[in-house]
Amino acid sequence: MGALGKPIILMVAMYAFLKFGLPNIPGSAPLPSSLIFLYLLLTAGGIFMFETVSGESKDAFWGPIQRFLTGENIGGMQALRYGVFILFPLLVGWQTYGSTAVSDLPPTESRTIHPAPPGEYTGLSNPVPKTPDNIMQGKGFYAAYCSPCHGGNFDGKGPAARGFIPAPANFADPTTIAMLQESYLFWRIKKGGVGLPIEGAPWKSAMPRWEVELPDEWIWKIILGEYDGAHQSPRTWE
Repeated sequence: MGALGKPIILMVAMYAFLKFGLPNIPGSAPLPSSLIFLYLLLTAGGIFMFETVSGESKDAFWGPIQRFLTGENIGGMQALRYGVFILFPLLVGWQTYGSTAVSDLPPTESRTIHPAPPGEYTGLSNPVPKTPDNIMQGKGFYAAYCSPCHGGNFDGKGPAARGFIPAPANFADPTTIAMLQESYLFWRIKKGGVGLPIEGAPWKSAMPRWEVELPDEWIWKIILGEYDGAHQSPRTWE
């Protein structure tokens, strides 16, 4: 067995144990790929230090690697060499894409869909009277600022909705704003995704922080327009 044979076998054995063996041990759980990669790096580092502890072992370890990289005296292994040079960047690219691409799957961590608002927003009442004019103005503000994501039909299917995970809320669904008080909507619209507490993660809401652009009165009117347009009523404790 060559100088590289034992390190390769050890790396493969370590990967097989971490990926397939460890999860089957009672009380254990599958390891994330990032942690497996870290353990393999530590294993590779240990092998490197062990194999290069002396000059003779260093030459025996690096010699085959150097010849493979430079193409010197490798005979019929040229095809394998070219294959490695082509496949390795492709595998790295595929792994990078797979770990960074947006997924439609829900996160494995627990997440509170409707986290509790800060105390200063609890129990607020809409100071804007529920009149036809205010509702119409609220729908106009909604059309200008909210409909690109939440949709002109209040169904979460605006032209920009497909680009977001989680998807914009469907206000026509009776399990969304009909289950919430107006004060909650005021907080979410005003503070946006950046105002979510930690229990609202790991899904990062793309909801803008509208307090930067909209006065409070407009936000309250938008809430009136949302409930009326979605044919819902805000939740009350009465």
